[in-house]
Amino acid sequence: MTRFEQLLEQINREHVYIQTHNFPDPDAIASAYGLQRLLETRGIRATICYKGKIDRYSTDKLREILGIELHNVENLGAILSDEDEVILVDSQKGNSNIIDITGDEIICIDHHPYNDKFGYRFMDIRPQNGACATMIAEYFVENDVPMDEKIATALTYGIRIDTNNLTRGVSKLDIEMVWRMFDLCDYETIHMLENSNLCFEDLVAYGKAISSIEVYDNISFADTGEDCPVIANISDFMLALKEVFFSVVYSRRDGGIKLSVRSERASLDAGKIIAKALEGLGNGGGHATMAGGFVPFAGTDSEAAILMDEIKERFVAVIGELQV
Repeated sequence: MTRFEQLLEQINREHVYIQTHNFPDPDAIASAYGLQRLLETRGIRATICYKGKIDRYSTDKLREILGIELHNVENLGAILSDEDEVILVDSQKGNSNIIDITGDEIICIDHHPYNDKFGYRFMDIRPQNGACATMIAEYFVENDVPMDEKIATALTYGIRIDTNNLTRGVSKLDIEMVWRMFDLCDYETIHMLENSNLCFEDLVAYGKAISSIEVYDNISFADTGEDCPVIANISDFMLALKEVFFSVVYSRRDGGIKLSVRSERASLDAGKIIAKALEGLGNGGGHATMAGGFVPFAGTDSEAAILMDEIKERFVAVIGELQV
């Protein structure tokens, strides 16, 4: 049996919810959309839901161009019940970047390291892959389900964004799926989205990060200001500096501080380092090259600055221990 056939055996309802992580990115949206369309071929309806907002211009443009319908869980509160079946994509129960909604999380499809504190009826968790969209594309291929242009475009864009155009954390399967979808997708749309991914507010955030950057022993820290939607991109940008091999970028958000981490050294696992650095303060995790975290906080700006000083010291200490 293929993975998708095993997945289908665990669904008992004619309608399910597909939940992405909070503030979904192109990979999460593409994966949810691809899975929704795939389930449709087996007579199962699915509603895609998320918490937060879609805060990148290009991500929202992807949703608009392809006509992908997503629902904020805040608007589904009265509809959801404990009996509803939920499929998680691009995230796992217990992670800091996904809210626990009403319903039974029966299935998990993800490419992040496995959180073994929780179980599912079926799970397909493969951290070796650079994107969750790769796994959804493989479901189509393995089960001989045809893709239309919209599906191929969404999945290809999701893979390209999460692997930085197949240059970061990429696997052979990522490359194979992009190749298989090459003649199916609309590359004009993909190039437009990739070349129109910044707005004026993003440039202001880059400016704040550049003006605030601090480097300690090849570890950079940068503040992007409040509610920055592009901290991951800025973290990649900082890693391009020849003096930096480990980048930490942070932004104050409602309820806490969001962090994005990048590493270009195999000996410095970004996911493990951020988890240890934030232990007791918040949550963090991810891949060896890219990771993220969140620290709950509701104090003043001056108190936030003191907290960030502690977090910086923790990162330096954890990395220092690994380099001894």
